[in-house]
Amino acid sequence: MAGKTFFDSRECGVHEPCSIVINGSVLEDALLRRVRSEFREMPSLRLTLDQAMRLWNLDRPTCCAVLESLVASHFLYQDSTGRYAQAHAEY
Repeated sequence: MAGKTFFDSRECGVHEPCSIVINGSVLEDALLRRVRSEFREMPSLRLTLDQAMRLWNLDRPTCCAVLESLVASHFLYQDSTGRYAQAHAEY
């Protein structure tokens, strides 16, 4: 993801610092849409950060930024085991 990177002291549930990328590019929007669609198509999907990285072939900082963005928008939540899931799964 291109753009200006700001390092954030927050962690992504895996005890590693995250970098937050700020840029409203078309590629980032497409990535967010792709991740949302995966969770909508499979409402019971629960992924750890490492599983999400493998599924979408993303590096850790990018994947972390995407997941945290979706958590901040209340589309996803992170459960007590560190897995990401759709906040309001529609069955």
